[in-house]
Amino acid sequence: MGSDPLRSLTPFILSTMKVITSADSLKPFRGCAFVPTMGALHDGHLSLIREAKNADKTVVVSIFVNPEQFAPEEDLDKYPRNLEQDCAFAESVGADVVFAPSVETMYPTGSNESLSNLHIPWAATKPLLEDACRPTHFLGVCVAVARLFDLVQPSITVFGLKDYQQYLVIKQLIEQEGKRWSDLQIIGAGIIRDDGGLAMSSRNVYLTTDQRSQALGLHKAIRCSTEKAMLETLDVYGLDVEYAVIRDSETLLAPIEGKPTRALVAARLGHIRLIDNAPVNMGVQL
Repeated sequence: MGSDPLRSLTPFILSTMKVITSADSLKPFRGCAFVPTMGALHDGHLSLIREAKNADKTVVVSIFVNPEQFAPEEDLDKYPRNLEQDCAFAESVGADVVFAPSVETMYPTGSNESLSNLHIPWAATKPLLEDACRPTHFLGVCVAVARLFDLVQPSITVFGLKDYQQYLVIKQLIEQEGKRWSDLQIIGAGIIRDDGGLAMSSRNVYLTTDQRSQALGLHKAIRCSTEKAMLETLDVYGLDVEYAVIRDSETLLAPIEGKPTRALVAARLGHIRLIDNAPVNMGVQL
């Protein structure tokens, strides 16, 4: 884990975009527009970088596969890693800097020490969605993102709305830690889908052709207007459902009459776990 992630980068990439691993090298880029990622970049990630580029600031993209947000039974070792390809993709849409820290740079005294001064937002524990299915996940996300914000000191950060609960968690984290990251603004970027409607995900690379057809059931489900219809749709497509709900868009708690709502779903195809969500056009519909 302590090896240099730059060792395989080509001179072409190094000559046209800064790729750095040390925290000290970030100092000239404070106040940037920041896109944190775990690599395995796809069109969804590239849309976040394009969004950051619109801020007319230096765009910094981090690539760090965070071990703290993987449970012991999850796919940390199998998570796709290709730093050279990721750097080329990031550069192609205008990233100015890629920050690729080691685990030691991120957690010099261990992740538990990083957690000691961090209050986890209620959006990470109250909705009983991702937090119920993956109990350690948001804890690890908050530790890593807070550390990245400390190191990068951005003025804008962009998160995708595909991980909608994560977006709310980070939004609340920024609000409650306001003095820690002065004037930091978060932008939620829309979901990027393929031609069939499947939301872009790093885990889509594991899907067979038949599984991709099945996975479209998630997109069909989030277009339903009731939870009952969502579950029925997922069943038709042979998906193993973890949750399929309609919640208040602002809190992800129970819907309130007259307030915007959002359909959210998580399901598995074998060992592959997929999530999706979309606004519900009409009022409270259960």
